Amino acid sequence: MSNIRFIANQKARQQTDKVDVSFLSCAEAEVVRGFFKTFEGYEPTPLVGLKGLAAELGVSSFYLKDESKRFGLNAFKVLGGGYAIAKHICRRLGVSIAEMSMERLCSAEVREALGEVTFVSATDGNHGRGVAWAANRMGQKSVIYMPKGSAVTRLENIRAEGAQASITDLNYDDAVRLAWKDSQEKGWVMVQDTAWEGYEEIPGWIMQGYTTLALEALEEFERQEGEAPTHVFLQAGVGSFAGGVQGLLAQRYGERRPVTAVVEPELADCIFRSAAAADGNPHFVTGDMPTVMAGLACGEPNTVGWSILRDYSDGYISCPDWVAANGMRILASPRPGDARVISGESGAVTTGIVECLMRMPDMAPVREALELDGDSRVLVISTEGDTDPVMYRKIVWQGAYPEIEG
Repeated sequence: MSNIRFIANQKARQQTDKVDVSFLSCAEAEVVRGFFKTFEGYEPTPLVGLKGLAAELGVSSFYLKDESKRFGLNAFKVLGGGYAIAKHICRRLGVSIAEMSMERLCSAEVREALGEVTFVSATDGNHGRGVAWAANRMGQKSVIYMPKGSAVTRLENIRAEGAQASITDLNYDDAVRLAWKDSQEKGWVMVQDTAWEGYEEIPGWIMQGYTTLALEALEEFERQEGEAPTHVFLQAGVGSFAGGVQGLLAQRYGERRPVTAVVEPELADCIFRSAAAADGNPHFVTGDMPTVMAGLACGEPNTVGWSILRDYSDGYISCPDWVAANGMRILASPRPGDARVISGESGAVTTGIVECLMRMPDMAPVREALELDGDSRVLVISTEGDTDPVMYRKIVWQGAYPEIEG
C-alpha cells in the first residue's frame, strides 16, 4: 500500500448553493494582471509541456507552470503579498489599483502622502520574501517571523530584501498569531495568506493576486493544446493558493471546469481533515508538522480558501513526503525531449502524486474517481524552485526521502 489517502467530493458537481467566488472572476484577474504588467521585468512564467512524461504516465498531455521564474524570486508568492500591499496602499490613498502603476507606487510622492508603514507576516520563506521584496520596492518596512526549523537560506533571502526577519521557536500557526499580536499592538499592517473571522479582506486580495499565474497558465494551455485542461492538481498549505486558482477555474469554465484535486503532506493535511470531517467546517492540525514540504506545513485552513475548496474541488489527497521527493527527481531527470525543471519540495508534490496515481495498482480507485486516464490533459503548478538548495541536493542528488511502501 502507498499510504496515500483520498476523499472524493461528490457534492462538487451537484450542489447549487456554493460559496460566492465572483471576487476571483476573470475580470478581476485581468485587473490584477494589468497591475503586474506595470512591474519592470514582468513576463508570464513558462508553461512547460512534458510530452515524454505524459507518454510515460499514460495521459494525453502533461503541462507544468514553472513559478521559479517569477521576478527572480524563485517562487510565486510575491503575486499574493505584493498585490495585497499595493491594494492596501491604494485604499489609503483613495485611488483604484486599476489606475495605479508600480512606478507610481514606488515614487517619492506616494511615500510622502502615505507616510511610513510597516508590513508584518509569518512565513516558512517564500511568502515572507515576496512581502519583503514588495514592501522594500515601495519604500516601506517589513517584519517577518518564521517558524522553527525554517531553512537559514530562506531567512537570509528575506533579510536581503530589507526585512527585519527572524526564526522563532513556534510552529507556523503560532508564528501567525505572533504577527497578528504585534500588528495590533504596534500599528503594523498584517499581510497574511490565511484568514479567520474578522481578518478576511487582505487574504482575499492575496488570493486575487494568485489569479495572475492561473490566468497565464490557462491561456497558454489553451493556445498550445487548443482546449482547456481536463485535470488540475493543486497543492495546499492553508489553502489560499489552491482556493484562488480553484475560484478562477469555477469562474472561467463554470460547470465545464476541469476536475481538481487538492494535494497536501500527511503531516499537515488540514484541508484533507476538514473534508474528512464532512461537517463543512475547517479542522486543524496541531503541534509540530515536520514535513519536508515546508511551504505546506500549515495546520489551520484559510477560512475563505477552505469554503471554496469545500464547494468546488473534486477530491482531496494526503500523501507522504516521498511523493514530493519523487516529483522533484522526476522533474530533475526528464524523459528524452522534455525540459528539465528545478522544482522544490512544495512545488513538485503535484507531479509526484500524478505519477503515483498513474503507476500504482492500489491507486486505481482514485484514478477512476477522478476520471484520470489516457485522454486526460493535466496541469500542475510548480510553485517554487530550489528555495532550500541544501534540501534540494539531499533529495535529488543523494536520494533522501526514498519511496516507502507500508
